[in-house]
Amino acid sequence: MDFLTMLNFIIVFLFGITVGSFLNVCILRIPMGESVVFGSSHCTTCGKQLNWWELVPLFSWLALRGRCSGCHSSISVQYPLIEAANGVLWMLVYHRFGLSLDTLLSCFLASALLVASVIDARTREIPPGTTITIAVLGVLRLFLHLDNWPSHLLGFITVSGLLLLILFLSGGAAVGGGDVKLMAGCGLFLGFRLNLLAFFLGCLLGSIIHVARMKLCGAGRDLALGPYLAAGVMLSLLWGDAMLGWYFGLF
Repeated sequence: MDFLTMLNFIIVFLFGITVGSFLNVCILRIPMGESVVFGSSHCTTCGKQLNWWELVPLFSWLALRGRCSGCHSSISVQYPLIEAANGVLWMLVYHRFGLSLDTLLSCFLASALLVASVIDARTREIPPGTTITIAVLGVLRLFLHLDNWPSHLLGFITVSGLLLLILFLSGGAAVGGGDVKLMAGCGLFLGFRLNLLAFFLGCLLGSIIHVARMKLCGAGRDLALGPYLAAGVMLSLLWGDAMLGWYFGLF
């Protein structure tokens, strides 16, 4: 890897962790019905308003050793983890698509999926704002790939249509409305084949990981499907074409 390529990855990572700091605000405030735009950042324990140097993504948490500078209460490790995760996701997207509009839209998709996943894991609800954002990103990507518009429209209705049927038949016990909307937006973004693969990968991951959690951690049978679907979407976005090429190459 030459110096310029490495520099590009560093820049993308820094932008990623900066946006990741805003994602933490969304994850904290959206479930409480608070604005993610207005209101200064503060310690959730003592209410101390944070200084600018306490808001530097990732590095502030490390410098403060995970504690508030005012009351010295612990600051959740979620903050640096979300920031770092978003930075890594953005680098992976950049590695896949290079410097392009696809990269920009895919980075925002990854961030929206990250917010939806964490909130769903905590509350068992996918915020409407995240699914609307993903749908808008899907529409924008559709215009970038108008030559393939039938696939994107099929992606919009296939998996979401199946989930909608399951939702009605199960009375909401098997899937939630947020899962339906999530896969509709992602289908519009990914297209038919990649969205089917994303759904398969999400269900596979959910089955394996949740069964393991039930056996090892005593988790209940109820699970939040959103994080697994989101993981399937990202896997399909980044490596889905290679996976499908390998699979169909077996025949």
